Amino acid sequence: MRSITVELGERSYPIHIGSGLLREIGERCREAGYPLRSTLLIVSDSEVAPRYLEAVLASLRERGYTAVSHIIPAGEASKSLVVYEEVLTTAIRAGLDRSSAVLALGGGVVGDLAGFVAASYMRGIGFIQIPTTILAHDSSVGGKVAVNHPLAKNMIGAFYQPSMVLYDLDTLGTLPPRQVASGLAEVVKHGLILDREFAYWCREHASALLALNPEALGYALERGCAIKAEVVGNDEREHGQRAILNLGHTIGHAIEAVGGYGVFLHGEAIAIGMAGSALLAAKLGRDQAIYEDTISMLSALSLPVRLPAELGEDELMEAMMHDKKFKEGKMTFIVPDSIGAVSIVNDVQESAVREVIAQLKKEGSPW
Repeated sequence: MRSITVELGERSYPIHIGSGLLREIGERCREAGYPLRSTLLIVSDSEVAPRYLEAVLASLRERGYTAVSHIIPAGEASKSLVVYEEVLTTAIRAGLDRSSAVLALGGGVVGDLAGFVAASYMRGIGFIQIPTTILAHDSSVGGKVAVNHPLAKNMIGAFYQPSMVLYDLDTLGTLPPRQVASGLAEVVKHGLILDREFAYWCREHASALLALNPEALGYALERGCAIKAEVVGNDEREHGQRAILNLGHTIGHAIEAVGGYGVFLHGEAIAIGMAGSALLAAKLGRDQAIYEDTISMLSALSLPVRLPAELGEDELMEAMMHDKKFKEGKMTFIVPDSIGAVSIVNDVQESAVREVIAQLKKEGSPW
């Protein structure tokens, strides 16, 4: 088992990565101090629950816990205020108290939704992340929890840290290839922002990562989590450096909103967004090789790098205007200075972004 600590003073928490961790959840909850008298709520989705929910329940019951579950439909559409209210109703009916915890068993959608429930129920109760996708190595770390609004992704949420992250690598073996590639977008992103060597390592080991080679995947997830933990530890609430984790997300979130949540997987949209950020870098005078290497890394991981023609330029621009990173008529972009180093550029002109969108569509559909 590999373990990493997110250093946040009294709110520091561990990330455990390894095989067989689902069987240890009951004991981990005891170690974390959750009392047996308080009911636990497991939030999962319709794809994950049939595979792993019973194992989690069995581990909790073995240690004497009472647990209830709420299963949401799989997919981004479940990150909504309607589903959020439904989960809160389950929590109230089950009698969760201030010493209870919400366990997020699933990918990023489940983690974001369950975390927002934990953050708001009784003004905040315990929260445990149990990610079951590669993509969730990113979303389960750092305490950003949210639901979507029809006009903008993640607009309604909070900063709310889990008490632990338990990442059982055995759950990744059932992921379909498209989900694997989507998750690897956030893995390589961590290299692109802070670790040049790791970014190129991802390209060199792309075949092993796509094939879920245990050794390669274990290292990649540990390194990705460690990079994010370092950034979060330095800037928990995104007052400065943490914003670099948004590389590719300004365009990516717009793609998700305009395309319809769930049409593009998150990692697919972010991959196109990272290609766009690299294009923007070239327009701002950075080395053209940054764009070329970024495209080659994303393509090696079977990720799209072009915008489909059917996504309208005006609709994408409007969606970006609703993004949290749009302020005072200017857009903020994370722009690569080189592979492994980025800058936060706060005054990107709309015209430059339109040029990037047009160029991303030149070669047609990324599929």
